Amino acid sequence: MEKRELKAEIRKISGRKVKNLRKDGLLPGNVFGKKIKSQAIQVPLKDFVKVYKDVGETGLVTLAVGKEERPVLVHNLQVDPVKNTPVHVDFLQVDLKEKVTAGVPVELTGESPAEKQGVGTVVQQLMEIEVEALPTDLPEKFEVNVEALSEVDQAIYVKDIKVDRAKVEIKADAEALVAKVEPPQKEEVIAPPVAAEGEVPAEGEVAPEVGAPAEGEAPAESAKEEPKA
Repeated sequence: MEKRELKAEIRKISGRKVKNLRKDGLLPGNVFGKKIKSQAIQVPLKDFVKVYKDVGETGLVTLAVGKEERPVLVHNLQVDPVKNTPVHVDFLQVDLKEKVTAGVPVELTGESPAEKQGVGTVVQQLMEIEVEALPTDLPEKFEVNVEALSEVDQAIYVKDIKVDRAKVEIKADAEALVAKVEPPQKEEVIAPPVAAEGEVPAEGEVAPEVGAPAEGEAPAESAKEEPKA
């Protein structure tokens, strides 16, 4: 995987004041690792977004802090839920000779015959798979081809993932589902509502006259007019 470089500066502002950094186009963050002390930094937001788009959380980044270069991975990215923009980032400094654990995203490719013919729908069950590998051997993503899925209940499992197992150890259960063809959902047939007593009858129905006898009943006798005094 291509190594990318990102320039950073030591950050002296913390707490609520970091919002001023964001106004200036800077992204606050921290660098931490197994054998190093956590350090507050800041990076240009535009540069970070460009690099992150290419490497995600599994691509190695050379973080240049002053004159020092550090091999890091994007470990945790906090995003504003409204603006959908990064607000804070943590970088994990790694030893290139020591294995690390990371989540590798899963991407479905190709077109399933089951979907093409309307037999069913391919449902992705896993969005990422946890692996362990040297930082330089971490896959950018797992591309899973679904062109072999032609029938309902056919599936692809973690054990079907193609990767160099000598370099990359998959930590997930081998029998875990990655993608599966589910049957098409049936449309519910909703019965027309029954008019309650006192409601206006539906079109084509005739409302009974007020005081009219029900079917099978005899008509009631008319009230006799009392004689005038």
